[in-house]
Amino acid sequence: MAKKENKSESANKETGNPILEMFSTIIWALGIALVLRTFLFQPFHIPSGSMLPGLMKGDYIITTKYSLGYGKHAATPLPFPIKKGRLFERAPERGDVLVFRPEGQSKNFIKRLVGLPGDQIQMQDGRLFVNGAPAEVKKLNEERYTNQNGRDILAVAWSETFDNGKSHVIYNVDENSPSDNTSVYTVPAGHYFMMGDNRDRSGDSRISVTSGGAGYVPTENLMGKAEFVLLSANNDFELLKPWTWLNMRGDRFFKAIN
Repeated sequence: MAKKENKSESANKETGNPILEMFSTIIWALGIALVLRTFLFQPFHIPSGSMLPGLMKGDYIITTKYSLGYGKHAATPLPFPIKKGRLFERAPERGDVLVFRPEGQSKNFIKRLVGLPGDQIQMQDGRLFVNGAPAEVKKLNEERYTNQNGRDILAVAWSETFDNGKSHVIYNVDENSPSDNTSVYTVPAGHYFMMGDNRDRSGDSRISVTSGGAGYVPTENLMGKAEFVLLSANNDFELLKPWTWLNMRGDRFFKAIN
């Protein structure tokens, strides 16, 4: 005849150790979050106005990793076992908005891809030339925005269209900016050329890394393609202070990035 099981022992077997279960749940949650962040999606915060008017300071964006493949910064701050190129590489298109890390830098940049490997890029009188041909532009209007120092800035908005049909809006702030006229940049193999949409207020591939810009960006340094704005908030917003949540910009929730 089978021996009856003690009720307290039976209860312990059913419930298990609550502390171990809690740690197991946390580990599983962290593991799932790490996999999602490394291979699928990653959020980023926009810290400046270099991508105005499309992206504003205070935007929180979502990028996709799988749309580009996985380079050495895919799991940042953890190392990813890639030295050159990208695992499951997918080539980005001219006009894509990308998050990347310039070579030798410890911070992330977000810019628009304007130059592919082998392209020749030049600015002439504030107009972008790709392989000797000017990008199609159309003047829209004048717009005002407040920069990160609180100054009121007047910008001329232009629609710019690439040869693949992708269009976006750029800002021109200074008529005679040094960045409006450049020499010809020849993009090396395995690299990309990035520019901010706020053309006169962007430290991008027109400026070397040693001078605070992005320089030519190696393919393995690409991190993700910007897909949409999750939410946006001004400088007074803090997630842990619910009374500041009204400072979020209500018209930018789930806004697609062009």
